[in-house]
Amino acid sequence: MTSFPTLLVIGGSAGSLDVLMQLLPELEPAWPLAMIIVLHRRADSETLLSDLLAAKTCLAVKEAEEKDVLAPGCIYVAPADYHLLIEPDGSLTLDASEKVHYSRPSIDVTFMSAAEVCGGRLYCLLLSGANMDGAEGLQAVHDAGGFTAVQDPETAEASFMPKYAISTATVDEILDIQDIIDFVKDLKD
Repeated sequence: MTSFPTLLVIGGSAGSLDVLMQLLPELEPAWPLAMIIVLHRRADSETLLSDLLAAKTCLAVKEAEEKDVLAPGCIYVAPADYHLLIEPDGSLTLDASEKVHYSRPSIDVTFMSAAEVCGGRLYCLLLSGANMDGAEGLQAVHDAGGFTAVQDPETAEASFMPKYAISTATVDEILDIQDIIDFVKDLKD
């Protein structure tokens, strides 16, 4: 039995920030899960993303650092130019290995790492984006007993990523933006 909370991992690329800006203000201070957000961004991008997200929520938001330990009610943002992995003890590891689908951080890398560690105590949500990243990871999450959801491509600013995931991975739910908000608000540890 793991000693860290149930985990929600949200991955996205182009157009996914808007969904997050609508979702985060809706979360209550006692929201019980840990959350990791993996967004594609340039390697030289500033760390302002964490500050931007923190301004929209009452939950703690921080850019993930080596050996951070997952805690309930905390949002960890994958830093630019690093893959983010979850260790069996619930700690985080940053990795600068090769890009996956032209991306570092890669959504697939984090989804797969979380699937190995969390199994059925994992929810993964793939948002808007313009490449294939995330689909293989969603399948790994499903195979490990986790729950997979994808933003409805009709509501995505960049529909390729969710469409590709729907066509190649086992997806439990396809959610529009309001459904995403309702789904995440109602998650329990």
